[in-house]
Amino acid sequence: MNSQILNMFGLAKRAGKFAGGHDAAFESIAKGKAKMCFLTTDASERLKEEFKETVRYKGRQVPLEELDCTMREIQMATGQKCAVFTVTDAGFASKLTELLSKEDKN
Repeated sequence: MNSQILNMFGLAKRAGKFAGGHDAAFESIAKGKAKMCFLTTDASERLKEEFKETVRYKGRQVPLEELDCTMREIQMATGQKCAVFTVTDAGFASKLTELLSKEDKN
């Protein structure tokens, strides 16, 4: 995983625009605050399936990205160990989308 992406997650956390963990991520989606949802590679299949449905909760269209990193890497970047999390700021979501698309091309 690109260190710029992990750094963006850390910045989002420090800016208060990061909702990490099952309950916080679900709540941010349900309240319409989530701009993007992320899952780590070591998230359980049950959790992945649940959030694939959750991001479409009540007609919402929250982008979902399955990352090529582990919970441990997210913990190192943000200080919080979690398999699912959301970013609640459009600016962070836009920059992360840009960085992830660059990584996909490489």
